[in-house]
Amino acid sequence: MTENAPASETGLDRDMQDRLLMVFLEHVPFDGWSRVALQAAGRELGYDAATIGLVFDGGMRQVAEHFADWSDRRMLAELEQIDVGALKIRDRIHTAVKVRLQINTPHREAVRRLASFLALPGHAVLTARLAWRSSSVIWYWSGDRSADWNHYSKRGLLASVYTSTILYWLADEADETGDYPQTWDFLSRRIGDVLRIFGLPARIKKSLSRRASLNMKRNLC
Repeated sequence: MTENAPASETGLDRDMQDRLLMVFLEHVPFDGWSRVALQAAGRELGYDAATIGLVFDGGMRQVAEHFADWSDRRMLAELEQIDVGALKIRDRIHTAVKVRLQINTPHREAVRRLASFLALPGHAVLTARLAWRSSSVIWYWSGDRSADWNHYSKRGLLASVYTSTILYWLADEADETGDYPQTWDFLSRRIGDVLRIFGLPARIKKSLSRRASLNMKRNLC
């Protein structure tokens, strides 16, 4: 089981949940991230109300978690085709976030409705957990195996990059090819900001070392 695995991985058959999720996403643009959309999807698949309740017994929160889990799995499957060792760290992060958004481009309106659902009072913890888990998946794929404070700071900072990029993407307009170049430029800038933050300790240490060396030379003169 993966780190912080969603409830869907410990309950009923995940393939069944995936099937219901895919049809549900088609109904979300019309009915919102709601039980109404979930029930409509279930009826389309021939499920009765009791079965729908069992598939996602955690309600719409669990559907949100499963959608995040499904997106992470799809992202990793796409990333398996990429030689991660040939990429610099910033390119690994950029590629992973971009692939994840591209996977959800067909469900962009559903993602918008999910964002509204997660913005409701009481959903802050769920929102943070989903962003953290996806960020952790991306860092592990990128080769990070840190176990100290870097483990938490990297994921926290990437979660900020990831969520802000999603919001930018939802407000962006596709070009004539259906791509989102402005979103990818925004993502690059945000990753650059994060990498500069990680570079600060090393630069500070180098600066302090240089000052200490100068002071020592002055004292010897």
